Amino acid sequence: MSKQKFGVIGLGVMGENLALNVESKGFPVAVYNRTSSVTENFMASRGSGKQVKATYSMEDFVAALERPRRILLMVKAGGPVDAVIGQLKPLLQEGDMIVDGGNSLYEDTERRTKDLESAGLAYMGMGVSGGEEGALNGPSLMPGGTQQAYKDLEPILTKIAAQVDDGPCVTYIGPGGAGHYVKMVHNGIEYGDMQLIAEAYDLLKSAVGLEGEQLHQVFSEWNTTEELNSFLIEITADIFKYTDPDTKKPLVEVIMDAAGQKGTGRWTVINALELGVSIPTITAAVNARVMSSLKDERVAASQELPGPTAKYDGDPKAFINKVRDALYCSKICSYAQGMGLLGKASSEFGYQLNLSETARIWKGGCIIRAGFLDKIKTAFQQNPGLPNLLLAPEFKQTILDRQSAWRDVLATANQLGIPVPAFSASLDYFDSYRRDRLPQNLTQAQRDYFGAHTYERVDKPRGEFFHTEWTKWDEQTQRTGGEPA
Repeated sequence: MSKQKFGVIGLGVMGENLALNVESKGFPVAVYNRTSSVTENFMASRGSGKQVKATYSMEDFVAALERPRRILLMVKAGGPVDAVIGQLKPLLQEGDMIVDGGNSLYEDTERRTKDLESAGLAYMGMGVSGGEEGALNGPSLMPGGTQQAYKDLEPILTKIAAQVDDGPCVTYIGPGGAGHYVKMVHNGIEYGDMQLIAEAYDLLKSAVGLEGEQLHQVFSEWNTTEELNSFLIEITADIFKYTDPDTKKPLVEVIMDAAGQKGTGRWTVINALELGVSIPTITAAVNARVMSSLKDERVAASQELPGPTAKYDGDPKAFINKVRDALYCSKICSYAQGMGLLGKASSEFGYQLNLSETARIWKGGCIIRAGFLDKIKTAFQQNPGLPNLLLAPEFKQTILDRQSAWRDVLATANQLGIPVPAFSASLDYFDSYRRDRLPQNLTQAQRDYFGAHTYERVDKPRGEFFHTEWTKWDEQTQRTGGEPA
């Protein structure tokens, strides 16, 4: 009896759609879910008549696969992944492969890779982005592990990934946890994108007074532009035209303003702090979700803490165009931060990431897919050592041309009391990066005063450190010559 070429464990939304995607590309699939009824429902509703074999025990699942086995896990990150691996490991043979397609923390993937490879098994941590529709019709795939493991799986991955003008949206990311690391940062950028779009919406609604159909028209128009054409802008335009059947209001206005999060944005912020990389836009987006969760507290505070009540009294169309420019400039800064974090992690962890290829595989399938990713791909293609996306000629000129509009929007938001944390963080990032001198000279003086942490001098070579006895004015500065405290 012929055996299945690929196996999927976990038949949630992503798992079942990926299984159907693989099967539709000519690779017979075996499926297993811990809850048998889930498997039965899947087979009855979507698996019937397809090259999909349902199994109801881990032993039967493993036995249904041809060797070397290729098994995709689509289960909840953390303990559940370790539990499934623990069940699988005794049943597998040397050369078999496990692929974790969930949102696992990259450090967990590093640990699992070492454990399984030492036992003769191949292991890959693969980021998958695209949601339900992407999983079925072509996601962006970010596989990490050994190059040999990737080569073994490449014939399947290149078929099931989203297809764009320059190839499938999949590439070998790097060793160990590289795939899940890149997916983590992808999700951090996604947080930034979503928050920036939400702030643009708030400005247009609260300052200018635009409502459902008008907002739909504005975002639909923005989606036709080269700079803002993207999946997130497209679905935002769709959201604004949907009317709630119960209240007859735009449905978005009936939805509670308290956003959830699954952790990948928070992981990105924590890791950036650990690596010493500035990602203020992404951090602001995470903080905004945290603040949004304080719904009852904010409602009470709104009765105690009044602010400006005026509306924008200028030309609405001109302001809408300025918001568009501010959104694009802020978006560039957000991606600059994300790519900067990937670059630092690449050198820190030995991932050897190809940032041009990373941008390319995000052009289709994934949630942050956007036309301007092609510009990012080109920027790193032309200069692989580019220190910051803001210095790429096209992006540099774009911000220089539009920064006046960007600043006007933030000034208006502040005057009207409309919070724009991600817009503000993006402009602060730009202004900090372009300044040749920041006020941290005072910070260093303070640190040296209270803790003898030493400082460098602008008139001495870098690497020479000095300490001053700040309360003893008659003594000279002491050169330490060593590392700072």
